[in-house]
Amino acid sequence: MTENILHVEKLTMQFGGVVAVYNLSLDVNKDEIVALIGPNGAGKTTVFNCITGVYEPTSGRVSFMGKDIISTYLRGKMKKQYSGEIKECKILNPTPDEITKLGIARTFQNIRLFKSMTVFENVLIAKHMRAKQNVFTATFRLNLHEEKRAREECLALLEEQGLLHLKDELASNLPYGFQRRLEISRALATEPKLLLLDEPAAGMNPQESQELADFIVHIKNKYKLSVLMIEHHMDLVMKISDRIYVVDFGKLIAHGTPSEVQKNQRVIDAYLGVADDA
Repeated sequence: MTENILHVEKLTMQFGGVVAVYNLSLDVNKDEIVALIGPNGAGKTTVFNCITGVYEPTSGRVSFMGKDIISTYLRGKMKKQYSGEIKECKILNPTPDEITKLGIARTFQNIRLFKSMTVFENVLIAKHMRAKQNVFTATFRLNLHEEKRAREECLALLEEQGLLHLKDELASNLPYGFQRRLEISRALATEPKLLLLDEPAAGMNPQESQELADFIVHIKNKYKLSVLMIEHHMDLVMKISDRIYVVDFGKLIAHGTPSEVQKNQRVIDAYLGVADDA
């Protein structure tokens, strides 16, 4: 039986008079790589921001590993306009750090590293999220063993990702591709069960995109992760995705395997493009 990791049900996000995401449902199962694709402005990053607690959705529900973690209900004009179409839920609105502690980590479309910190410090600060310490243990240095273990695990993670030789470099000094890899390493340091990747191949050439595809599959298998990614590089998406969701103007227009999505006429018209006549 397939084990569900993430379930998004009837998610809607409105900003003023703009409905960025409307009534969107999707699932990610254990050990899957699932892609969320669509044109620029289709609402993909908004979905990520709702899942990770950055935005409080206008309505909808998000469950992680069988437990509701986010839910809200319609208010104001949305309630009058869409009453009966969108499911009402009790309010659950955790903060991003609480979502991370549950086991969901993410990267960002625009890289968000602590640029004045070193490579090692960027990963270590993420590792501290799992630390079991308080003011008392920190003041009297009673957590030395845990701190030593955290540092060793960070060094091992950097070595595996090919970043160990750069551990003392400022994050801002790294080439673009290494910054992307560091951001993923920092996410892995939080020990997630689900990894959200927001356009990880942005700005990469074909060779770098190929290496990234292999890297994503490697970390999924090694760390027993499920992956939900937003990506515009269709070669990468079609190569490594188990399933694909396609959105346009905030609405789901298609869902299926890569081969099914490639043949979907709505997807071709809205996103993949129509081939020119010979």
